[in-house]
Amino acid sequence: MKPYGVYEQLEPPEEPPAPTPPGRFTPKPSRGALLSAVLVTLIFLFFIHFFHLCSSSALRRGGGGNGDGPCADPCRIVLVESIPEGMSYEGAGNPSTFDAWLNLVGSARRSLDVAAFYWTMTNEDTQTQEPSASQGERILEELLKLPARGVSVRVAVNSPSSKFPLSDLQALERSGAAVRTVDMPRLTRGVLHTKFWIVDGAHLYIGSANMDWRSLTQVKELGTAVYNCSCLARDLAKVFEAYWLLGLPNASIPTPWPVSFSTSFNMETPLELNLNDTPAAVYFSSAPPPLCAPGRTEDLRALLSVIDAAEEFVHVAVMSYLPTMEFSYPKRFWPAIDNRLRKAIFERRVKVRLLVGCWPHSKAEMFPFLKSLAAVGDNRTRYSVEVRLFMVPSSAAQARIPYARVNHNKYMVTEKAAYIGTSNWSGDYFVQTAGSALVVNQTQSGAGATVPGQLRAVFERDWSSPYSADIGDTGRWERLCGSR
Repeated sequence: MKPYGVYEQLEPPEEPPAPTPPGRFTPKPSRGALLSAVLVTLIFLFFIHFFHLCSSSALRRGGGGNGDGPCADPCRIVLVESIPEGMSYEGAGNPSTFDAWLNLVGSARRSLDVAAFYWTMTNEDTQTQEPSASQGERILEELLKLPARGVSVRVAVNSPSSKFPLSDLQALERSGAAVRTVDMPRLTRGVLHTKFWIVDGAHLYIGSANMDWRSLTQVKELGTAVYNCSCLARDLAKVFEAYWLLGLPNASIPTPWPVSFSTSFNMETPLELNLNDTPAAVYFSSAPPPLCAPGRTEDLRALLSVIDAAEEFVHVAVMSYLPTMEFSYPKRFWPAIDNRLRKAIFERRVKVRLLVGCWPHSKAEMFPFLKSLAAVGDNRTRYSVEVRLFMVPSSAAQARIPYARVNHNKYMVTEKAAYIGTSNWSGDYFVQTAGSALVVNQTQSGAGATVPGQLRAVFERDWSSPYSADIGDTGRWERLCGSR
């Protein structure tokens, strides 16, 4: 199912001040009473200000507010990837998505919450006889064992459609898992497109991989697994609880959201902690805006802030890039991200490189926009912008696997920050569709490599690989990237 229609957020009207009842007499206070009142007010404001400073300091250290305790956890973060069968790179590479998911399932002792777009973890779902589906089938098999081990399993998933089978979800329910479908088309005219796991309130996965066997062996994916980090897991759990609430029958989006869904960690006050023994400032963003409880940074705002803060370079890897409302009718121009990249190039001389997925389902209208962005680069003006397309090679048999063999990544990296998201870069995903992202600001060197440093290495590997082609080299990519 694709998002459709046009969504407009409406702000609640402000309440007018209550009028003074007619006939009521309000005596004028004496000068002494006024001085006393001013003094009491000043003392009160001093204590409020003092409390705010203390609270803000605690929050930046990872404590206080909304049940968030001190963050002294030995947080470990690992980039994980799915490299499609048939592709090869030099070097060891990152751990696989399959191994990360298997580790997370195996470590579950109390709870597992999964937010997903859809579930197709077996050959039966896709009506194929593909041996590489065995990894997805193994993950589903291990998930089905959890309730019998006393692990509470909850799944929030987009409302099913004829496009996606129900067999996995039905099997999960039979095993004892709780499944709720979120009717995002009714709530926001979008879909639940996010992809994350939370295990025992301490470990998590977030990234581009769907609950689909192809995401483990036939689609190129990137995400991150975070271990032993309850302060981060607790915060992401609030996003899950919002989906879980909206999965109730006839649910509506609360306005405002109850305080239990709010967060203290955001773009202005990120959580300060050590990731791999290296200082970092971290927060989760969410989309669309109506699903953001108080304190939660909207996903688009987080993405744009990462671009705006860049001083040297912005590297983006994403499956699709369109400055439009991609699934809305009538078609609408939506240049929010495109304008910000051009501004960074023009005003701050930031070097921009964009690596976009190329496969038979690529939208034809995407390529003129990509060529337009690439055209900003000019030897005389010294503007630095490059656009390349990433093509996953396919054998004849692999080409017959439906909706596979594509670079599905959704991340951005600068010299300061890493943005690892679940959304493609077109308007619907930020205005109507439910998605989320992890933002890691990390510039100070520590005992371990920074997350931006690791992510940049992945980008550089893919950029310079034989699988990428310059947007100007139409002879290499045109016949592979959709119909035109």
